Amino acid sequence: MDRLFEEAWRRIRVTRQGEIVEVALARTEARNALNGELMEDLTEAARLLRLRTDVRAVILTGAETYFSAGADLSASEARVAQTLMESRRAVMAGPDMCRAWEEIEAVTIVAIEGYCIGGAAALAVACDFRVMGEGAYLRLPEVPLGMNMSWRTLPRLVALAGPARAKRFVMFGEPADAATCLDWGLADEVAETGGALAAARAWADKVAALPPLPVRMTKEAVNAVAQATAQASIYMDRDQYLLATKSADFREGVAAFREKRPGKFTGE
Repeated sequence: MDRLFEEAWRRIRVTRQGEIVEVALARTEARNALNGELMEDLTEAARLLRLRTDVRAVILTGAETYFSAGADLSASEARVAQTLMESRRAVMAGPDMCRAWEEIEAVTIVAIEGYCIGGAAALAVACDFRVMGEGAYLRLPEVPLGMNMSWRTLPRLVALAGPARAKRFVMFGEPADAATCLDWGLADEVAETGGALAAARAWADKVAALPPLPVRMTKEAVNAVAQATAQASIYMDRDQYLLATKSADFREGVAAFREKRPGKFTGE
């Protein structure tokens, strides 16, 4: 029995065509927002894929018109009732998911249509390549909401886009459209709207035609260089997140977002 394909996944769909596997987010009733069940499914699927020698490329995709609305804000608010130890454990779900996808030995390609926000963008940049439809965009709203950008994402952004663009992208929380992402190195191809998955499949076919051993060696070596100082720079980001979400500015940021008004931040 092959658990990857026999598993009764709750929030994803896993299919296979030869040596290429596709994983699709399937929480459409909530715009593919990353709740606990969806993150657990994505993490477990990545762990099952990690060392498979019969898989050469993995495509990660969302719905036809959007990728994901990001992590549920309600999860951050619910942690108010938890102890610090419980909260510290709980907030590793996102980083663990991203790391699991980064550690897949096969090449990973993300097909993005529409919006890809917050934690979903963090997941996307943990993969090897990103193909975006013309109408797609990435956005990190965490800082304007009063949070730091966590999930071990900053080193990946700096490696892809450079320090100044990473700061700009994270600090302002503004959408980066497909053309901007291509220019900054956050995307590798822009397809016509609705064509991201087909383009990602073409990338996967190209990867699958290559000798698999040097491809995996190259991925591992490049990632090792790009992430050489990552652990030293972000090992505290979950504690920074827990501190930020205890602040008055976080409460104001969430309230302002829900009330569709500018926030009034004091640093408290």
